[in-house]
Amino acid sequence: MESDISQAFKEELTCLICLASLTNPVTISCGHSFCRACLCLSWEDKQLPVPCPTCRHPSQQKDLRTNILLKRLVSIARQHSLMKYLSSEEHRCVTHKETKRIFCEENWIPLCQLCSDSQEHMGHRHCPIEAAAEGQMEKLLKQMASLWAKTQENQENLEAAKTMTSQWMDYVTLRKKMIRAEYRKLHPRLHEEERQHLECVNHEGQTVLEELRKSEAMMVQKGNQLIEMYQELMTMSQQPYVLLLQDLEDMFMRSESVQLCLPQAMKPELRALPITGLTERSNCFRVNIAFENVTRFTYNIDRLLRNLRRFCSTSWCQGMTVESARHTFAARGSQSFTSGKYYWEIDLRDSWDWVVGVCQDDWLMDTRHQIDSKISFLLLCVKVDTHYTLFSSFPGLQHYVEKPGGRVGVLVDCEAGCVSFLNVAKSSLIYSYPPGTFHPPVRPFFCTSHT
Repeated sequence: MESDISQAFKEELTCLICLASLTNPVTISCGHSFCRACLCLSWEDKQLPVPCPTCRHPSQQKDLRTNILLKRLVSIARQHSLMKYLSSEEHRCVTHKETKRIFCEENWIPLCQLCSDSQEHMGHRHCPIEAAAEGQMEKLLKQMASLWAKTQENQENLEAAKTMTSQWMDYVTLRKKMIRAEYRKLHPRLHEEERQHLECVNHEGQTVLEELRKSEAMMVQKGNQLIEMYQELMTMSQQPYVLLLQDLEDMFMRSESVQLCLPQAMKPELRALPITGLTERSNCFRVNIAFENVTRFTYNIDRLLRNLRRFCSTSWCQGMTVESARHTFAARGSQSFTSGKYYWEIDLRDSWDWVVGVCQDDWLMDTRHQIDSKISFLLLCVKVDTHYTLFSSFPGLQHYVEKPGGRVGVLVDCEAGCVSFLNVAKSSLIYSYPPGTFHPPVRPFFCTSHT
């Protein structure tokens, strides 16, 4: 009867994936319990809801807490098995015929009480053998948790790199289309310059694309190394306590080593190449803009900039925190434009984050509108750590082009319904909304943050 109860107890503490004793057990919504590591690997490539490996019941949560009661019961069972093993005749102390209940932390060997008191070991650090096994298990679990976190971070970086590669190719195509359209507005004699400009963009784009693909390959390789190490630790964690009573420092060092230097997502960027006559042509429509302070936008600048996270696809951007600026200022043009062309410049060299462009009055009157509202047509710059990122607002699009270092020019064409942004110092096009983007009237707008 006692053996039947013991067997039933053992079965309840068995993982239904690896069929070994539960290690760091977690219980999912359907009530089934598994080793945390087994469940992590089982759900690695699955999106929520994830199925129970046993009954297929969907679970809405991946990040589960350890089942403390089950963990304690497994620990008791493993300690019992350890002491039963050490109490057997063949594993008792050869010299004193006693059970080895003491663990020598200097020599990494189990000792009986008399051996631990001997001259050879009396100066060493000792602890109960059950505590030594528990300590090794906790070190294993801590190392596994750290390793799994790095595995997930690397996977996120890989997904971001894949998205970046796709976006980069699309952006280079868009960039060449914008350049062609801009040259069509200029004198035909610039045909050779246009050809050279496009060749340069294409060459830079291909060079960056190769680097992106190399970065992806490095992330795949690192991911394989991390998973292999994780599986090695998982296998060790499933062993009986007696096998944990060995020096695992080499394994821990290899685990820590493989976690170093994760490949990071690139921050690709095209150079701001000049277009002959771009700023001169725009200056033909130069106007002086009188701006009015918009208090409500001044107080909402942080929220305005935080909305940019929705446009970020790369891991370095999703985790960003937009640093609060000491001084913010938002302003709108005193007059709206209904017809004709207008060009003005704004000096943004001392700005931390900034927003320039045009919008309709409805957007200015209600700050609950999102940045990508159909009635705001903006160019936005956000500082992330030491890197600046440019966006346009409708539709939300990230621009992989060199940030303007000083003045930004804004050219509005009410007849065509489009607005263009110029890097004045480089006489280069930053971005041009396609014709028909907006319907007049529109009003100038800019917002800046200073450190």
